[in-house]
Amino acid sequence: MIAWLLAPLLLGLCGRGSPEELCPYRVSGEGAGGGLCFRTSASDFACERRACRPVHGPGGSLRANVLRNGSVLLQWRPPEAGRAALRGFALNCSWSGAHARFRCDSVQLGASCRDYLLAGVHPGPRYRVCLRSLYGNGSSAAAECLDFRAEPAGLPDIVIAMTAVGGAICVMLVIICLLVAYITENLMQPAPAPRA
Repeated sequence: MIAWLLAPLLLGLCGRGSPEELCPYRVSGEGAGGGLCFRTSASDFACERRACRPVHGPGGSLRANVLRNGSVLLQWRPPEAGRAALRGFALNCSWSGAHARFRCDSVQLGASCRDYLLAGVHPGPRYRVCLRSLYGNGSSAAAECLDFRAEPAGLPDIVIAMTAVGGAICVMLVIICLLVAYITENLMQPAPAPRA
């Protein structure tokens, strides 16, 4: 808790950016150290159509940018009401397996955070991410959730390659059929009829 109170001071000492650009966060879960970390906010990120697919939450403030490299950049807008008392955000993640639901790491983020990179997303399962706003008096807002599914890496490239190979085989078969038709019509002369 003391580290969260000292976060503004630590941000000022880092020298890598202003406090508005740096995001303090803590990951808790299996295999996570739970220490306070800092990351630079990706405020200028644009989801390009070839490498990214955006998924919007029902409330409109949470968005998941599903990238082709197996990661997801989560972005959000802070709530308008109670912005002065805002102390941070709680991010929870889970994904559905064949018979059970598994939890991802939970993340506590500082009030200056507007995005978080969820790395190591498995292709295929449906993920559910929920974000709650936390306030100084210990209360929290209702969570906004969204569901997404990551695409297998390189799948569009495989489809394009298979389509190109299939098209080339079809063209070759058409050419072979035309050659056979030409040979049988023009080059092979019918045998002369025997004279009586």
